[in-house]
Amino acid sequence: MEGLDSAQLRTLDAVVAEGSFEAAARLLHVTPSAVSQRIKALEETVGQVLVRRTRPCVATEAGRPLLRLAGQLTLLEREALADARGPLAGGGRVRVAVVVNADSLATWFPAALARLPQRNGLSFDLRQDDQDHTAELLRDGSVTAAVTAQREAVQGCRVLRLGAMRYRALATPEFAASHFVGGFTPSALAVAPLVVFDRKDRVQHRFIRAVAGRPLDPPVHYVPSVPAFSEAIRLGLGWSLVPEQIAEADLAAGRCVDLAPDRHLDVPLYWQHWRLESDVLNALTAAVRGVAAETLR
Repeated sequence: MEGLDSAQLRTLDAVVAEGSFEAAARLLHVTPSAVSQRIKALEETVGQVLVRRTRPCVATEAGRPLLRLAGQLTLLEREALADARGPLAGGGRVRVAVVVNADSLATWFPAALARLPQRNGLSFDLRQDDQDHTAELLRDGSVTAAVTAQREAVQGCRVLRLGAMRYRALATPEFAASHFVGGFTPSALAVAPLVVFDRKDRVQHRFIRAVAGRPLDPPVHYVPSVPAFSEAIRLGLGWSLVPEQIAEADLAAGRCVDLAPDRHLDVPLYWQHWRLESDVLNALTAAVRGVAAETLR
């Protein structure tokens, strides 16, 4: 059986990461025609279409295992090259793609990157997605590691429990007096405007169901930015669940109140990464676990 060509695998990785054949060509310093020829040759070897020619380009189901292999080979190759060249030669460039949920990215995760030993040429490609969906990028090979709510290991990955992110139900005192005068009741929850990050974000609705004992459909404002999300609550646009690390300042300053002091929602988080013997990946995992242990429940 014909083997896989490493240059073709790297090209597949570049096409999906950059989103187009033209952008991949610029990254690889070749012509778009050469990129197209490599992808076509790889598809002929496998006997399957590997890239969906959309904007942006995405891997097909058949292409995902090869995309994951390409990313693993690229990481190990760049890491080995950096070690072989050494600091006097400037090392080599090692880029690690990681997907993180928005609340972790806004609170504890950057500290994990800052805790890593300084290494020339090491850079991170951070992606953002809901914690219930981050593992999908591991499955399709787009990222090396993920902060995720999925505790079952993705095929070819290791999984470690990090802890839980605790959420509090916040609103301004004026909003609480207007919409929850009778308390945090099902009838009030059904009509009080709710701030939600995006359509993937189901944290608030899970909390409402737990409190009310049934699903409710309150009016929703979608605000897909962590700073704007918090500001929308402070301005009285609606109520929502806020990570404890962010909520503390608003509660202490009196800008917001806890609508349900005896209730909270804990979202367990896990760290999943490719099962590779990589110094960079090992160091990143140690840093993530260390910071998570200090900040998560």
